[in-house]
Amino acid sequence: MKYLSFALIVFCLNIQSAFAQDSTAAVKKKKMHGTFYVTWGYQKDYYTRSDVHFKNDRDDNYDFTLHNVKAHDQRDMNDFFSQPLTVPQYVFYGGYFFNNKGDWGIEAGWDHLKYIVTEGQTAHMTGQIHGVQYDQDTIVNYNFWHYEHTNGNNYLTASLLKRFTFFKSEKSHHKLSLIAKAGGGFLIPKTQSVIMGNERDGPFRLAGYVFTLGGAVRYDIYRYFFLEASMKGAYAHYTHDKIYGEGIANQHFFSQQFILSAGFNIPLSKD
Repeated sequence: MKYLSFALIVFCLNIQSAFAQDSTAAVKKKKMHGTFYVTWGYQKDYYTRSDVHFKNDRDDNYDFTLHNVKAHDQRDMNDFFSQPLTVPQYVFYGGYFFNNKGDWGIEAGWDHLKYIVTEGQTAHMTGQIHGVQYDQDTIVNYNFWHYEHTNGNNYLTASLLKRFTFFKSEKSHHKLSLIAKAGGGFLIPKTQSVIMGNERDGPFRLAGYVFTLGGAVRYDIYRYFFLEASMKGAYAHYTHDKIYGEGIANQHFFSQQFILSAGFNIPLSKD
């Protein structure tokens, strides 16, 4: 009987030891890998021509479109060191590569672009204003019609990333990668508009959606810092942008961004 009890005790100790080893292994397996990162940068932007439609049938009476209008950005870099960092056209991204190889990742970001319909251009106008029909060319000027997002043609997006590393130094102190990005999200502008002398400025609001596609060259330095040059194309659709009174504007266009940025990595493991 004593031998049987002794055998049972030894058996239980072995089971407990094995369970502890399995638990330790499980904990090790659950350890997170990959890398978080944060980046900030500035950009130059270009826009395609677009048709801009204005309508108000609630507290006014107009429904007209200006066709094929051109627009430009506004970099605001002249007084860079004497103004807030958020005045120029900037980008702010945060992301995560899933594993140490960095093959796939996700990124959320805020792109602060500026969009201004160019003053003085000739645009064709169709539609009606106060019951009068129009189908003619007109000069875009501030007294009649003005439309801009200088406090933000803002893109709030999430993207899927794929990284291709084509150079890595012997001790991984320096690394060059190509990163492909595809995503989408929402337009959150602060629109300044003038409609027949009536002006409205803001506020920030959800006004449409955007799809993005881009690529970047990233230079990682000692694992923790990086520089990045990137291009991003976007399709932006303003479906219900608020203007003066109960008026609504809508349009769609393509944009092209050229971005220079810097950031830092937060590796989750030592290897």
